[in-house]
Amino acid sequence: MENKKNICVIGSGFSGLSSATYLASQGHNVYILEKNTKLGGRARQFSAKGYTFDMGPSWYWMPDVFEKYFKDFGKDINDYVKLKRLDPSYKVFFDDETIDVPADYNSLKELLETMEEGSGDKLDEFLSQAEKKYKVGIKNLVYKPGLSISEFIDRDTISGIFKLDVFKSMYSHIRKYFQNEKIIKLLEFPVLFLGATPKNTPALYSLMNYADIKLGTWYPEGGMYKVVDAMIKLAKENGVKFYSGEDVRKFSYVNKSISHVITSKKTFDVDYVVCSGDYHHFDQNVIEERFRNYSKSYWDKRVLAPSSLLFYIGLDKKIKNISHHCLFFDKDFEKHAEEIYSTPRWPSEPLFYASFTSKSDDSVAPKGHENMFLLMPVAPDLEDNKIIRERYFELIISRLEKLTNQNVKDHIIYKKSYAIRDFKKDYNSFKGNAYGLANTLFQTAILKPSLKNKNLNNLYFCGQLTVPGPGVPPSLISGNVVAKELLKSINN
Repeated sequence: MENKKNICVIGSGFSGLSSATYLASQGHNVYILEKNTKLGGRARQFSAKGYTFDMGPSWYWMPDVFEKYFKDFGKDINDYVKLKRLDPSYKVFFDDETIDVPADYNSLKELLETMEEGSGDKLDEFLSQAEKKYKVGIKNLVYKPGLSISEFIDRDTISGIFKLDVFKSMYSHIRKYFQNEKIIKLLEFPVLFLGATPKNTPALYSLMNYADIKLGTWYPEGGMYKVVDAMIKLAKENGVKFYSGEDVRKFSYVNKSISHVITSKKTFDVDYVVCSGDYHHFDQNVIEERFRNYSKSYWDKRVLAPSSLLFYIGLDKKIKNISHHCLFFDKDFEKHAEEIYSTPRWPSEPLFYASFTSKSDDSVAPKGHENMFLLMPVAPDLEDNKIIRERYFELIISRLEKLTNQNVKDHIIYKKSYAIRDFKKDYNSFKGNAYGLANTLFQTAILKPSLKNKNLNNLYFCGQLTVPGPGVPPSLISGNVVAKELLKSINN
């Protein structure tokens, strides 16, 4: 191909793999530089003592986004990954009862009806509006580069924007339909993945409820890393080359372009660079000051999604009264949210999440054993040490034992923790955040950090600190959006 370019993609998480594959499929010479020895970014996987753990993402939502991604290369995701829909979708522990959220829609309506009369019909109404937002929002907002307001000036988007409830909060939107506090919590929970409180998240994001309830919660057999594996395979089929253990330290420049990417080991020639590593780290620590997109104070004013305290645990027995995904909402939701966003501190009575992939998959733990992944959302940039981690581990385990009515602690034969310090060390993560920027109104679309560097002609960004935002499907989309912009620049 004439005009074949050398394109360097930094980082092998979902957005990096996505952008690299789109770019390579157009005949360019694309290579990925990965800082860590294992590919996959935050979605890496590790094994210990016969247990296999996904290190980060554990929810497979919005299956249509994954399907579209593989279809864009003439492939069917089912040829790469074996997916199964989980039923119940997840289990929720309140202080006085436990609720299994059924995958079947009519069963869910019947369940809500027992909690609040008339809520089944209200759910129809709520979700039919959420479905419209999903369809219009994904097409007209999410797959856009967010470089200029003019992208959003088309009849569809303008007529749709007020129906999309961009200026109303999730908090008030849900309460317009439902009074029952437990139903409200069930519908507010997906927002936690977006990294802001329901009061600060635009009601546009009820589209997440449509994804959760109608499109379902799925599980790729072997774990989320199987999706990463499939994407690596697809990338290689399209000619992408991979270099791991390559920590990008600096760039050299010719005029207003990056000419070389210099890692801890070697120097690479480039025509274009796509940075899917931490945007803040590259903008503030790697790029020379004269070429930076933003000031230190700009970054300090960004509202970040939470970080997480994670535990990977191997148990020597099967445990009862749990499902693949478990949410522990036995404490005050508002209070924990406040301790993440308004008055950042280690939480006094945290909510937490537990995942047991061994409930759905025999390959991830020895026979008769269980693997357990615990996640507690916390404010970014807090002090993080062994003593603090251990204190919360004790607190979470004792609550889990009490709510599931069994001894768990005495059956732990493997345990590893992961938190703010590790996010910084492994991913250069800004303030040790886990998910990226919060999806608040003032950090939506064109108000997010730009996917293009304004001072260098050949530097682009993708991933969770730019458009469209946090989460696995948005990261896939981010790679697609940035590849399209870069290709425009090559072809012009």
